[in-house]
Amino acid sequence: MAAVPQSKPSADSSQKKGGRKRNENNRIYANPLPITFSRTENRFTVTALSIFGVSPAQVLNPRCEGTFDPTTRSVWITNPKDSMTLWRRGFFGKGNLSRSEPSWLARQSHIRATTAGRHITSEEVTAKRRAERKQFKLDRAQAIAAAAAEAEAAFAEGRIISADETGVLIPSAATWKPSDLTRSIASPASESLQEVTDLSLEPLEDMEHMQLTLAEAFFLTWALDCLTICHPETLEPMTLREIWVAFQTAYLSPLLQASPSQAHGLRPDNPFLINYVFFHHYRSLGWVVKNGVKFSVDYLLYKRGPVFHHAEFAMVLIPVYEDPDDVKSSPFAISNLEPFTWQWLSTINRVNSQVQKTLVLSYVTIPALSRLSVGELSSPACFKRYTIREIILRRFVPARMRD
Repeated sequence: MAAVPQSKPSADSSQKKGGRKRNENNRIYANPLPITFSRTENRFTVTALSIFGVSPAQVLNPRCEGTFDPTTRSVWITNPKDSMTLWRRGFFGKGNLSRSEPSWLARQSHIRATTAGRHITSEEVTAKRRAERKQFKLDRAQAIAAAAAEAEAAFAEGRIISADETGVLIPSAATWKPSDLTRSIASPASESLQEVTDLSLEPLEDMEHMQLTLAEAFFLTWALDCLTICHPETLEPMTLREIWVAFQTAYLSPLLQASPSQAHGLRPDNPFLINYVFFHHYRSLGWVVKNGVKFSVDYLLYKRGPVFHHAEFAMVLIPVYEDPDDVKSSPFAISNLEPFTWQWLSTINRVNSQVQKTLVLSYVTIPALSRLSVGELSSPACFKRYTIREIILRRFVPARMRD
């Protein structure tokens, strides 16, 4: 049997399917982590290392800087260059005035540019359409009322008239056009437009900063050594020991923060440790871990990042005590500690199934306090005591799962 020749895709097929934007994203977000590697240019070093099968490379560390904020339990990155570096190399953090990427300054600059060029923004287009729709409803209601009044008057006189004889034209959405008065109400006034244009001449100050969660900040500091965290009061760089204690103390109540003790501050069930174990585990496996409050879960796992694909997995972090007696002495209000109801699980699973996400229950086992020494709790050495187990929960749809 002769093979059927397959037609080759056209040259511009990738461009039609967003190939140009995809290639641009691949270029901008090419690095999965802030630390990058570059090959050395020393020929002697290349030749000597090639004999032993070693590829020579130089580590390029961005050395970003942030400030710890205990009130919001986050680390603030105020340098725009560092913010874009951390976002474009691993999608770390979130802009405090943006949904994800710190883009407030770019959006405000675009709005001022369009206003100065007498172009209306998308918000103004929406306001104009709403005003026209409201005026159309008023005109239609007045026309219907006038036609009804004339029909009632004719009925009282004992005669019947047709719709054409009433002389009242009821407008429709296809034929109705806004009047000059409606246009003047919907469009911005010239005085306010001139005022905004004058304000656009002033330099625009960037009011946005990036916020890193404590898990993200500790991962960048301890695992990658590319972030320096400063003290919120002295603005001096904090040591790893100071960061370790400060991040755990941030989850204590104000009364315990005033006089933190070894028994309350350094415990294996500290929410910072539980969340960091979860974050480090999946981040080390190559997943991009982001907050999942939008879909009523704890975290979302992206294969490459939110720019390329939607999140594939919706994660619910469930802490489990190895020793149930440790719950009685815990000073923390740990979420998801109580057993879930089937109604709650069914609701969460239905929500994430509608957006094509797989619900995963991630159980983080908290080691028993009795078998942890003070030295282990005083350093990241305690992380080796934690374990993680996953359970995938899916809806059973008989019509789709017969095969």
